[in-house]
Amino acid sequence: MVIRVTRRWWLWAGLGAPLWTCLGTPDLAARLDGDELRVAAPSLHILTGKPLERLHNGATVGFAFQLTLTTAPGSTPWARSIERFVVSYDLWEEKFSVARLGKVRRSASHLSAGAAESWCLDNLALTTAGYPPNRPFWLRLEVRADDPQGGLGVVDEPGINLTRLVEIFSRPPRAQQPRWQLEAGPLLLAEVRKSESLRR
Repeated sequence: MVIRVTRRWWLWAGLGAPLWTCLGTPDLAARLDGDELRVAAPSLHILTGKPLERLHNGATVGFAFQLTLTTAPGSTPWARSIERFVVSYDLWEEKFSVARLGKVRRSASHLSAGAAESWCLDNLALTTAGYPPNRPFWLRLEVRADDPQGGLGVVDEPGINLTRLVEIFSRPPRAQQPRWQLEAGPLLLAEVRKSESLRR
């Protein structure tokens, strides 16, 4: 499986959610950018609770995002994308900064909480090249905040590889570890492409 991330298009967040109607569920919607599938999650708010408290106390908080495409609910992923992000908070400006770790690093600053969350999703994409357009598929988005009291966090090792990140999602989270999960399906690539064409 090839894992790629291409150009940014997170301006949808400032334009509103209508671009995403009928492409998934109200919680997790999909769109295609060429052969790359991206998601929007209007109900996903990770900069709350304990992570936000840590940010307000001057700490940085790491998050691991995983997006998987399966041919049936709960089956082995046909495609997978995993990215790591580090979020910090400027107490004076009351704005967030986000950095994507890995081989190709990116960052953004002076963001609201919602824009920071959307920026993370914008930098998460998986390839659908070779997937039959009329074969149903399911999507699952998982997010885990790092666990400073549970040993290795998602940002502790700069050189952490894909295998190690997959292991992070393979083991059960600790009871106190913030985590989020959203699902959508069944979906068809043909229908997603058709919806894209109708909007143009």
